[in-house]
Amino acid sequence: MKPIKIGILGAGGFARAFTPLFKAHPLVRAVSLTEILPERRRTEAELAGITETYGSLDELLASDCDAIAIFTQRWMHAPQAIAALKAGKHVYSAVPAGVSVEELAELVETVKRTGLTYMLGETSYYYPSTIFCREMWQQGKFGHFVYGEGEYMHDMSHGFYQAYQHSGGPDWKRTAGVPPMLYPTHTMSMIVSVTGARMTRVSCLGQVDQSGDGVFGKGLNLWNNDLSNETALFRTSDGGSARINEFRRVGHWGGRSVRLSLYGTEGCYEEQPLGDVWVNREREITPLNDLLRCMPLTPEDLEAAGQSKDSTQHDFYSGMAAIHPTWRLPREYTGRPSGHHGSHHFLADDFVRACTTGALPPNHVWAAARYNLPGLIAHESAKREGELMDVPDFGDAPAGASRLEDIIAKLKPAKAPWTLPKPAHVGVAWW
Repeated sequence: MKPIKIGILGAGGFARAFTPLFKAHPLVRAVSLTEILPERRRTEAELAGITETYGSLDELLASDCDAIAIFTQRWMHAPQAIAALKAGKHVYSAVPAGVSVEELAELVETVKRTGLTYMLGETSYYYPSTIFCREMWQQGKFGHFVYGEGEYMHDMSHGFYQAYQHSGGPDWKRTAGVPPMLYPTHTMSMIVSVTGARMTRVSCLGQVDQSGDGVFGKGLNLWNNDLSNETALFRTSDGGSARINEFRRVGHWGGRSVRLSLYGTEGCYEEQPLGDVWVNREREITPLNDLLRCMPLTPEDLEAAGQSKDSTQHDFYSGMAAIHPTWRLPREYTGRPSGHHGSHHFLADDFVRACTTGALPPNHVWAAARYNLPGLIAHESAKREGELMDVPDFGDAPAGASRLEDIIAKLKPAKAPWTLPKPAHVGVAWW
């Protein structure tokens, strides 16, 4: 396979976490960096050891890079991805894929027309909880889908103020008040990627912000949005239902800020701050903490990743969990800090593998649309005080396309990399 050259677009904190992984990958021949702010461009390039830099997207598109990894502000992703695809570049995009139905429609059509690789950098797809549920689903352990919950409980005080100030400059509040349901892919992907069903109808309620800090409010931001919390109830295409919570004002801390619970007719998975469990029809309760909890990083690990030893942004940097399929990663990744609960290594590796093999990555553009579109419609419902609305769909990936999951599956070791722990408790009937 021919190695590729990747152009990083945007030099923020998230790009800093991924640039070393792309540089270290054996199928990446070179990495460049594009950032419009000269001082930030110089600083981040020096930190990453990158000598080739550009000051604009147009300059990057005119370069000899094969692929572009987008780490810019949220509402910029779709237009930049479309421009890159039209310029003949493969695309890795941070979430969300787009912030309007029209953007997503054009993105899907552009991928179809160009035949190039598009991958959404959705971290939750590789979370230990999602990996566990996907494998249990494939084994038939859930039975038929009943109900799922996805929650992203991320208060503005947990790093968001700093992040928006860093990316938005003096007028940062204008871009910080993004409607929560325009950023739904963390929660949506956990359910959709497990069951394979899509969201078909939605009723959503929003909560008008009461903080008075000038972020959420009519006339205060680009979206004229005053909702800081949104809760949506969906019908799914397999006859079940799902609830999605996107909260930006919530006094909650503990465990993962992105959480999944999934209920089937035969078995259920529940994720809580102090413990993850599998329960089933036989009334067995199986604790999963040892299987699903990521190893913590030391202060020295954080410092090596470019963070201070007392860094509070642990979501950005973490070790691996026992369930993570580390056997499939390049040996060059050994000993390198991952992040977002072990997902970073797999995101970088899947994108490079997809570009060099031509196979569809798991989070291809059709999957990305199904993670993203339901939230856009949910926000419209919230603006109409819960009106029940249909969720459009852009179809499935081409049936005959080569899929990266099938290629990776052939590399799986003969010995099972993990087994379900023994139940800790068997309940008694209460009826």
